[in-house]
Amino acid sequence: MSDGIIKRKVFTNLIWRYSERCGAQLVSFAVQIVLARIIAPEAFGTISLVLVFSQVLQVFVDSGLGNALIQKKDADDLDFSSVFYFNMLWCTVLYGILCAVAPLIARFYGDNSLVPVIRVLCFTVVISGLKNVQQAYVSKTLQFKSFFFATLGGTVCSAVAGIGLALKGAGVWALVAQKLINLFVDTVILWITVKWHPKWMFSFSRLKRLLSYGWKLLAASLVDTLYGELQQLVIGKMYSPAELAYFNRGKQFPNFIAYNINASIDSVLLPVMAMQQQDRGQLKNILRRSFKTSIFIMAPLMMGLCFMASSVVSLLLSEEWLPCVFFMKLLCVMLMLQPIGIFNRNAIKAMGYSAIVLKLEVVKKLIGIVLLVSAMWFGVRAIAVAMLITELTGLVISSVPNWKLLDYKLGEQLKDVISSILLALAMGAFVWGIGMLLPFPLIVTMLVQIVSGAVFYVGGSILTKNDSFKYLYDMLQEVRKRRK
Repeated sequence: MSDGIIKRKVFTNLIWRYSERCGAQLVSFAVQIVLARIIAPEAFGTISLVLVFSQVLQVFVDSGLGNALIQKKDADDLDFSSVFYFNMLWCTVLYGILCAVAPLIARFYGDNSLVPVIRVLCFTVVISGLKNVQQAYVSKTLQFKSFFFATLGGTVCSAVAGIGLALKGAGVWALVAQKLINLFVDTVILWITVKWHPKWMFSFSRLKRLLSYGWKLLAASLVDTLYGELQQLVIGKMYSPAELAYFNRGKQFPNFIAYNINASIDSVLLPVMAMQQQDRGQLKNILRRSFKTSIFIMAPLMMGLCFMASSVVSLLLSEEWLPCVFFMKLLCVMLMLQPIGIFNRNAIKAMGYSAIVLKLEVVKKLIGIVLLVSAMWFGVRAIAVAMLITELTGLVISSVPNWKLLDYKLGEQLKDVISSILLALAMGAFVWGIGMLLPFPLIVTMLVQIVSGAVFYVGGSILTKNDSFKYLYDMLQEVRKRRK
């Protein structure tokens, strides 16, 4: 496949994927702001406790088989159908187990009201089983346009239901209904719009081969998810639900930005890399371009939010949520660099080395657990700092295999992105200075900061002849010409 075709495929599907993620996240973000003004922080803390178990089960839903289908170059209907039926059985069993242990979970937290919340909310596991293989098919065939309509449909329907129930005083059940309706509508639309549906066929031998690759990714994802949710468990057990709510709300704003960009590039990048898995030179070029482009976009957004964190929280959430500012700033720094780890792992997965991905994840999370145990006695802020150190250490560890596999060392990776990071830091300091000097109302000051920050970053990119800026500009011009 030529460079031009690859660029067009990546860019076109990236636009659809990014539009889908941004549209959905903008609606969800607005809804969360509204709900945060209606529902008490304690209710968000309660739902966060239950989501710990829901998120862990979501890892088992995939079993690594979705990535296995994408990575396998000649996957056919027999492969997809075998995985679908296995997933449905597996998800039903998982949900049954969770329903049985729900009273034990509630007893652990000392709150029996969690039992019905757990049993209802975690039904998302069964719905996800219906959706998972459809998602893998869309990703493998680069039909990300289908995600756009499915995700937005689910997000809008769940927004209406969540706000309506919150206004009627449903509390935590408004949050539960929002998540269930979102996934259900999303799945229904995806089944209607995607042409592939499971056939009446099944092969144990095909499933076994896919599992031999996929179980290592399952284990890696499980280690990653368990570590992430372990933080929630520790905070929920040792500290108050309100402190857990501040911790999670502090992650919401940077995650809103970072997830859209990372998820968009990540989901498009893996199938494209899998197509080029035999051509290591081409694979390195794709990985390198992904680093440059993602950091160029991510760095100014994260630094802008970091330097304006207090104003953003005061304006959008109210001063009641100001304790979350500390966590927000730490997350901005962490998520700005996160693409380095994500895309390094993607390249390794695309080449078929799922065992290496598992080993990397185990090493990183062992370091993370040691830091978490050391920090948890000193407060929620100490836990957040430990999380940041773990992530930075993980970036170095994730880059090591590609030093040999692709001859792409960490020093070269950092050299490719350092100019964008430094420019973003300068922009952040610039908008912070504006905020300190202007005597205008908060919303006016923020608008001036955003506009001036954007002008500063674009102007700086032009003056420094930033390679990523030129690449994006050229791609937009090409799209414009093709439309004409």
